[in-house]
Amino acid sequence: MADFEVDVDPAEAGFDAARLSRIDAHFDRYVENGRLPGWLAVVSRHGRIVHMGRGGYRDVEASLPVEPDTLWRIFSMTKPVTSVAAMMLAEEGLLELDDPISRWLPEFASPRVYVKGSALAPATEPATSPIRVWHLLTHTAGLTYGFHHGHPVDAIYRAAGFEWGTPRGADLAECCAQWAALPLLFQPGTEWNYSVATDVLGRLVEVVSGLPLDEFFASRIFAPLGMTDTGFVASSPDRLAAMYVRDPASGRAVRNDAFGRLGTARPACLSGGGGLVSSAPDYWRFTEMLLRGGALDGVRLLAPRTVSLMASNHLPGHVDLEAFGRPLFAEMPFDGHGFGLGFSVLEDPVKARTLSSAGEFAWGGAASTAFWVDPDEDLTVGFYTQLLPSSTYRLRPQLRQLVYQALVD
Repeated sequence: MADFEVDVDPAEAGFDAARLSRIDAHFDRYVENGRLPGWLAVVSRHGRIVHMGRGGYRDVEASLPVEPDTLWRIFSMTKPVTSVAAMMLAEEGLLELDDPISRWLPEFASPRVYVKGSALAPATEPATSPIRVWHLLTHTAGLTYGFHHGHPVDAIYRAAGFEWGTPRGADLAECCAQWAALPLLFQPGTEWNYSVATDVLGRLVEVVSGLPLDEFFASRIFAPLGMTDTGFVASSPDRLAAMYVRDPASGRAVRNDAFGRLGTARPACLSGGGGLVSSAPDYWRFTEMLLRGGALDGVRLLAPRTVSLMASNHLPGHVDLEAFGRPLFAEMPFDGHGFGLGFSVLEDPVKARTLSSAGEFAWGGAASTAFWVDPDEDLTVGFYTQLLPSSTYRLRPQLRQLVYQALVD
């Protein structure tokens, strides 16, 4: 996108330009010492691009630089898109947050919950309440991810072929049928655990709408918002960044073409939890829509009250994830953060030890991409790279510090 560039003097938007330049210097050091292949950061305030920094390469081996229109696998930054899709259907009266998901996905009619035992011989009991739509949106359904490596049920997922992917050839309907047959970690609604819940939510969107998930996204979200480069397959393969992982011996980013194949062909399973490829300009439009209460450039996807509900902490008693969540891998810290309908929600900046504003909502992806929306400051920020896993470095809190120290009005 040729016109995706800084379009306002930083001082007019309340930023110190010299301090913003610290973002570039900081992340360029990651490139210089080989820890990141390349990166791009976008800071926007009052709907204007205040700063866009980029450095390094989208493909180190081919010496192809990061460009504003580089395509990135955004992994779990897909989750907010799926959550928006579900809430659009809720606004149409086609589903309610308290509805049992078995109304549309009968395979989830009689879930069983892990009680004790090993992955090979788990003891289970019936769920005392159904999995509801809001459980999927808040990751309180009792589902999990195989890559957590923190519970016997995680191992059961891995044994069934669910660790960093899905069984070969299985579509979303088949994956949901398999997940429904596996034990839940806990009774629905009693804890928080990052999980395949948003993938199940994506299947719910398919059944309720009557459209495959890619078609719903394309027709109902991407086309209306002008997100021409977002989908389950890269719109332009030559712009798709290569994938890298951290080498444990050297600490340097090493190319991984097995993960790099993601996004190059339509997957059998359309993952509403992590399957999208996007660009910085496209995802900026998505975050700006959220910041503006569900509308952008005359196109409205959601009502302001719906976005406000999504960006509210839904954990019981407004507790944070440290109190209610399982201390496993996730896309943000637990201290001071609650969880809404598809995003983390910052409840207490002091407890979270961040300069961000209370009410900020955010999420990130496994390849170290991230975004946040700060309604108090009328601010959106996006960060893009392709380094697995996202827990390798503290890139997200570093970026927050660098953005807010430059905000001086």
